[in-house]
Amino acid sequence: MMIKRYSFDKGKRLYSNSLSSNNDIADWVLEGEAKVCFEEDRLHLENQLDPAIYGDNAHWVFWCPVDFPDNIMIEWDFYPIREPGLCMMFFAAAGRNGEDLFSANLPQRNGKYPEYHSGAINALHLSYFRHKHEDERAFRTCNLRKSYGFHLAAMGADPLPPVEDAIAPYHMRLVKYEGIVQFSINQLTVLEWKDDGMKYGSILKGGKIGFRQMAPMKAAYQNLQIYEALLSDN
Repeated sequence: MMIKRYSFDKGKRLYSNSLSSNNDIADWVLEGEAKVCFEEDRLHLENQLDPAIYGDNAHWVFWCPVDFPDNIMIEWDFYPIREPGLCMMFFAAAGRNGEDLFSANLPQRNGKYPEYHSGAINALHLSYFRHKHEDERAFRTCNLRKSYGFHLAAMGADPLPPVEDAIAPYHMRLVKYEGIVQFSINQLTVLEWKDDGMKYGSILKGGKIGFRQMAPMKAAYQNLQIYEALLSDN
C-alpha cells in the first residue's frame, strides 16, 4: 500500500543567501573552531582542530543569526568533499525557556554535541550525511532527533554516496510545518515525521538554524533559501 506523504508549496521568501563570499556570513555565529573559506563561489567548511588530538572538541556549529517563524521550507546545495565525518542541520533552535539562542543568560556552547541535545536549548536536528563511524558507513541513514533530550524521532535511508562517487551538488529541502518535518534530497523524500507534541515534549515552533559538521568532514554549501511553507491539497 502506498503511503500518502504531505505536500508543500513555497510561499514568500523569508531569507536568501548565496553563501558565496565573506560578506554573506559576516553576521553568522561560529561555536567551536572551524576553517571557513570560499572556493568557486561556495562556502567551504572544515575543522580547525585535529580530532586525533582534540576529540569531540574538534566539532563545531555555524549559526545563521536570523530567527525564523514556524512553517518554513529550508533549501540549500550541498557538496561533500572529504570524509569520514557527519553533516547536520539544526532548526527550530531556541533556549528551553524561550530565550534567544544567543542570550547571555544561556551557558556558552563550543560545538560539543551534548551542549545541544542535553543542554540549555531546544532544537530539532537532522543528520543527513552520516559517514563518521564504521557502523554509520555500513548502513547509511538520515536521522532526525529532538531535544531537549537525545530523542531519535525518525530515520530514513540515506541516498548520498561516498565522496569518491558523489556528483554534487545535492539539493536539500527541509520542511518544518507545525508538527511535521519532511526532508528530501534531489526531490526524493527521504524522511517524514509528525510530532504528536506529547512523547518528546511540546511541538517546537520558530527559532534559528545552523550547520554542524563532525571532524574531519569537509563540505561546501551554496544557495541557502528559506521560504514560508504552505501545506498543499495535492
